[in-house]
Amino acid sequence: MLTDLSDIVRVLVPAFASFVVGMSITPLLTHYLYKYKAWKKSPGKTAWDGAPAHGFNQLHDVHEVRAPRMGGIVVWASVVITIIGIAVVARFIPDAAILKLDFLSRNQTWIPLATLLVGAIVGLIDDLYVIRPGGEGLRLSYRLLIVVLLSAFIGTWFWAKLEVTAVNIPFGSPLEIGWLIVPLFILVSLALYASGVIDGIDGLSGGVFVPIFALYAVISFLRGQIDLAAFCAMITGTLAVFLWFNAPPAKFYIGETGILALTTTLTVIAFLTNSFVLLPIAGVMLVATTGSDILQLAYRKYGIKHGWSVQKRKFFQAAPLHHHFQLKGVKNETVVMRYWIITGIATMVALMVYLLDKGL
Repeated sequence: MLTDLSDIVRVLVPAFASFVVGMSITPLLTHYLYKYKAWKKSPGKTAWDGAPAHGFNQLHDVHEVRAPRMGGIVVWASVVITIIGIAVVARFIPDAAILKLDFLSRNQTWIPLATLLVGAIVGLIDDLYVIRPGGEGLRLSYRLLIVVLLSAFIGTWFWAKLEVTAVNIPFGSPLEIGWLIVPLFILVSLALYASGVIDGIDGLSGGVFVPIFALYAVISFLRGQIDLAAFCAMITGTLAVFLWFNAPPAKFYIGETGILALTTTLTVIAFLTNSFVLLPIAGVMLVATTGSDILQLAYRKYGIKHGWSVQKRKFFQAAPLHHHFQLKGVKNETVVMRYWIITGIATMVALMVYLLDKGL
């Protein structure tokens, strides 16, 4: 029982500590983001195919330039500060077993932490380009290339160093795929990164990512990966801070520095727990977000090919899906709350699938 209690404390303390750290540093960060006007200087966006995103621009004509980007700094800065603080505590109180909170370990948390920081840095560079006068950020092709290169490196590490060659299939035998784990890792990374466009309404992205990371904290704990569980719980705590300040009207947007860091890190965590198959269940609204963009683009191309009018080329009034609901007249708060509810139910379903599969 003492060991179990110690493990629980090792998971919950980082989550609480990261929340406290985040709540402490966010007012200072917000002050400087507004002081240096860290927002896009002129509204407007183009779709993936280069055409003007009229629906998006109609909804965000004012909102895009009212709040700073780079709110994702709250997430990864809180993580770094919390990790350093816990390492110091663990170093100076080495004899108290329940206070050995240093969860950095080579086989569980070094890879997701490194991924988080690399994604954050690349995303921050993109945000800095965006907030320049006339800035548009890094080209999508460049960002996708970075995601591919990063995920290819990590996927190769999983295959060659960690010898991960099989995919766990719930209620079935593991599927041995060998080196194909590398391209699979790349595909999952790209899919998750594409879902980052869910950051489009105040509180939407935070409320979706919180239960997903909390789910993987529980799964990691049940697998005995206590260090990874602590890491996931810590990110959950920092996301709760972002959600606190992102309640309407949002103080800032998470930006690429948050989205790129979170989506790439989530891929790593899903593969480390050998439960990435649960991602489409828990992240059903992320799937819907990405799918609506792909469907809209495909429908547009099909319409152009057959000479349809501009209006008939739209499957949705706007993509991704949450913008469609906005243009249909659904209030922002209603869209956000329903996304939260669906994600909460979906994560519980994913956890039930995991528990039943393991016979727990």
